[in-house]
Amino acid sequence: MRSASRLAVVLLTIGALLLPGDLPATASTALRPVRPVMDCADVTGLNLPGVTIRSATVTSAGAPSPYCAVEGVIAPADTIVMRLPVNGWTQRYLQTGCGGLCGTARINYTQAAACAPVADGTIASATTDMGHQGQNDGSWAAGNPQAQIDFAYRGVHETARVAKEVITRFYGRPPAYSYFSGCSDGGREALMEAQRYPDDFDGIVAGAPASNLVVQNTFHHAWNVLANRDAAGNYILLAGRLPLIHDAVMAACDRLDGLADGVLDDPRRCRFDPYSLVCDDPATCLTRAEAAVVRRLHDGAVTSRGVRLEQEISHEWGSELDWTLFVPAAQGQVTFSENIALSFLRYLAYFNVADPDYQLTDLEFTEESFWRTVQTSKYLSATDPDLSRFRRSGGKLILWHGWSDQHISPQATLNYYEALGTPSYARLFLFPGLAHCSGGLGPDTFDIMTPMLNWVEKGTAPTSVVATKGARSRPVYPYPAVARYDGTGSTDDAANFVPVIPRTSPKVNYDWLGAGLYTHGYQTTCQPVNGKLLCAPSHPIPHP
Repeated sequence: MRSASRLAVVLLTIGALLLPGDLPATASTALRPVRPVMDCADVTGLNLPGVTIRSATVTSAGAPSPYCAVEGVIAPADTIVMRLPVNGWTQRYLQTGCGGLCGTARINYTQAAACAPVADGTIASATTDMGHQGQNDGSWAAGNPQAQIDFAYRGVHETARVAKEVITRFYGRPPAYSYFSGCSDGGREALMEAQRYPDDFDGIVAGAPASNLVVQNTFHHAWNVLANRDAAGNYILLAGRLPLIHDAVMAACDRLDGLADGVLDDPRRCRFDPYSLVCDDPATCLTRAEAAVVRRLHDGAVTSRGVRLEQEISHEWGSELDWTLFVPAAQGQVTFSENIALSFLRYLAYFNVADPDYQLTDLEFTEESFWRTVQTSKYLSATDPDLSRFRRSGGKLILWHGWSDQHISPQATLNYYEALGTPSYARLFLFPGLAHCSGGLGPDTFDIMTPMLNWVEKGTAPTSVVATKGARSRPVYPYPAVARYDGTGSTDDAANFVPVIPRTSPKVNYDWLGAGLYTHGYQTTCQPVNGKLLCAPSHPIPHP
């Protein structure tokens, strides 16, 4: 009886220290799990101006523990979906981004699945379709300026605002920490948040960001196609030749980092000459025309006078096996690059213009055409390096990119990082052999969220991220450090590598025609007016 009374006193003491809805803290988290203060089904009755909650049901689909699955619409057309843990929420909110041109609302924990609150289902999360349906067909933008604004920047911000309000009502308190993680267009969304809405998130993870969206989806992808066509419109280089090119690249450059491991830790050091493969044996060599295509694809879009229309390297050496994104297997095939470029050029590249008959050959690779095209960067792209408000709010930023990204050049992310001035609140991780967001020859599975949580909540800046592929693991260190084998043990074990900052960095020229896009002051805010997109202020994009 005395023991029971003592236990009761202990339980009462613990209860006095907890706020209503609290559960005892677990060893895996410093934040106390919190129970909901309302039933899941009652979320549909929340009075949120401009928001319609269509459904709220308890499920465990695709998750380790039950959650309240919420779906609704933020006026006029932003779909929002949420997962709210019902058996204990650890007071964190994670919003995830979408890819391509968006159009679907599906929570995607890109490179975050191993993070403890995600893995155990104790994190609240949400995402949006960015105000339209139809993922990579840009026709949704025709005559719909509000959808264009929502896709550009409003959808993510409004989702963050509404999701936090729903969380506050559901649990009786707001999130202690809020995070955003996305890759590809999700990476652009991440940077747009840091630039335009610096108070929305404490920590932002931007993977392979499509930050320079307009240049990427016009000149970059159109060049991928047109640089590989002859005068008759036939492809010069076909995918069957890519293994030959890749093998030659690796033979020339794989050992530059001191280890023949099938990936290049910094492809910029590789000085491969595709013309070295030219000879008369079609089984083992390239034609001179094919070698010229390889050079053009690597170097990127230029005018007829050689003026660069994107950063100096469009596709890094070592990524050749994934060039099937834009190099077809046979004549007559349509590649991803052609589809994405046409979708964008027809409906999004120019203010208030919808031209479903536009062809890639209509795009002129000239300086005048470049400046006419990139005007929509003012609201669509996320390359403003002024993150002073984000820094003052205490925000942390992790950028990451695969060196073998076949879709978005890592040079665009390097260009942005250098424009930031390598600040203390940001880190950049470059993964050898990693293709676009995942895949490739190098280790491509890693937990990028746990380092961010530790940085925001404990003040411990990330010093490495370990990536794996099967039994192979490799550390990746904040740029400019690279991983070097220490000479002992297996080269497949991350424990046997140390960080090294190279004495000299490869020279890459960021003095290209669009360099002014990586400056502050050109971004605009837009409104739908009489069915048209009207953006202000109309500051010009700085250019030579």
